[in-house]
Amino acid sequence: MSSVLLVDDDPGVLDVVAFTLRREGFDVDEETDGARALAAARSRDYDIVILDVMLPQVSGTDVCRALRAESDVPIVMLTARDAERDRVLGLDVGADDYVTKPFSS
Repeated sequence: MSSVLLVDDDPGVLDVVAFTLRREGFDVDEETDGARALAAARSRDYDIVILDVMLPQVSGTDVCRALRAESDVPIVMLTARDAERDRVLGLDVGADDYVTKPFSS
């Protein structure tokens, strides 16, 4: 079973995305702030990290930068920040993809 670290400070987003991933057979761990996300990522080998940009404690951008320095785990930024400069920054710090909210299936 593939493992996912899902990081978002919005409980509604966490619930919907985690439910959908679990329904598809993924093992999902959820975190709500950047510091806890870093600790989780360092304690387990995830197959992918889905990461919001705007997080308490440590920003998603800083989490991404730190994870990329330590690991080649795929990182997808999932965020409401949709300006071009935000997308460029996310990719520059190591995200493999950048998806903006809201989204639909």
